[in-house]
Amino acid sequence: MSFTGCNNHIEVHSRREFLEKSGFGLGAMALAHLLDKDKIFAQKRSIASLNPLTAKVSHFPAKAKSIIYLFMQGGPSQVDTFDPKPMLAKYDGHPLPPSMHLEKGINLQNIQANRAKLMQSPFSFSRYGKSGLAISELFHKLGNHADDLAVIRSCYHDLFIHGPALNMMYSGSNLNGHPSIGSWVLYGLGSETDNLPAFMAMTEGIVGTRSRKSFRSGFLPAIYQGTLLRSEGSPIMNLSPPVQIDQNDQRVLLNQVNQWNQRHMDTRQDDTRLAARISNYELAFRMQTAAPELMDISREPRHVRRSYGIGENPTDEFGRMCLLGRRMVERGVRFVQLISTDWDGHAECETNHRTNGAKVDKPIAALLSDLKQRGLLESTLVVSVGEFGRTPMVQGVRGRDHHPYGFSAWMAGGGIQGGKVIGSTDDIGFHSVEDKVHAHDLHATMLTLLGLDHEKLTYFYQGRDRRLTDVGGNNNLAERLIRA
Repeated sequence: MSFTGCNNHIEVHSRREFLEKSGFGLGAMALAHLLDKDKIFAQKRSIASLNPLTAKVSHFPAKAKSIIYLFMQGGPSQVDTFDPKPMLAKYDGHPLPPSMHLEKGINLQNIQANRAKLMQSPFSFSRYGKSGLAISELFHKLGNHADDLAVIRSCYHDLFIHGPALNMMYSGSNLNGHPSIGSWVLYGLGSETDNLPAFMAMTEGIVGTRSRKSFRSGFLPAIYQGTLLRSEGSPIMNLSPPVQIDQNDQRVLLNQVNQWNQRHMDTRQDDTRLAARISNYELAFRMQTAAPELMDISREPRHVRRSYGIGENPTDEFGRMCLLGRRMVERGVRFVQLISTDWDGHAECETNHRTNGAKVDKPIAALLSDLKQRGLLESTLVVSVGEFGRTPMVQGVRGRDHHPYGFSAWMAGGGIQGGKVIGSTDDIGFHSVEDKVHAHDLHATMLTLLGLDHEKLTYFYQGRDRRLTDVGGNNNLAERLIRA
């Protein structure tokens, strides 16, 4: 008996000898097939590795999978929201006591420190939950979640003007052109959704220059920029295809464009831009179905919509934004930015804060309830902060000026332990004095809870490795937030 292989003629003298010798050949054939499959998979992995939106492994185990960043733009007053100061009532209308002389170099803009008079909060504070957390009447519905909140009363930086302060809180730098925190997160972790952008932003009213800073990618590749959504109507401008092109024709066109791009990319393996372009085209195509479905809140039960204040004044717009935020993280969106735009209480701080508190308190409380009920709060870190606080001294008749030297933020979910206060300001709420938390520390904490080491998340630009926290930031806050 004999049989012929690819290049050799082999003589065999029995069935047993045939099976012995051919067995090795069949095994080799199987191994070759598996290796060929591995080669195919390796090629696919290589192509995937060129896609900058591919999901990446975190530096260490994460507590949270996503972040909802509630930004109170304009600067809410710490002494009127989450940092009660009885001493202000005692000295209301009086100049600063001699024992409270301010440090040299403190910028009070048009307020002269030696003539400034203290102003007590017009809002009452109550204690909520088992923890007894003190919260202003402006957030009385949010107070029902006191045991889920960690309030940080000692935030600070040294930027007194809106523009640089917003840059700092959005991007970790007082300069323009730096990536927003959402872009850093997307750069570090990639996307977990195939049909929606992994970083989305929404804002009340007109989207101005200040709001746009919140989702720009700066010196990171443009693919990491956030996508701005509108709360009503078409969610994204220019997403719908021309009416004369149906989906089948669009698919054929996109396949041809991708084929040309792929052919071009095969000769330029080190150029990741084409892979990103292919990915963007495909994402946009899938979003034409996914984005309208995301925005269709009519499918939500009526009691859920009502809990957010949708269909009611003054909560309708921010309520829609918060409900959409929950729907986004439910669908795998990594970073959600929701902006309330007008907390700049220079003239009548009380009126300004009452108006804005009424807009956001009910929707934010509903967001936390909804996330918790759906089992999403543990994997979603909710953060609320502004670019700075406001002075404990009066400006004008009943206003308060900008104040970056001591202000409040709060966090919930994402594996943290609620019902606690971290840090403190002095007796009048002017300086952070205990467990001070710089903006860099806040950002480092957010990254840490996502499993990212803020010192290792770098991007080489203009001669050095850049990072969200610049040359500052520490993880001490994260450790305290997680501890019971």
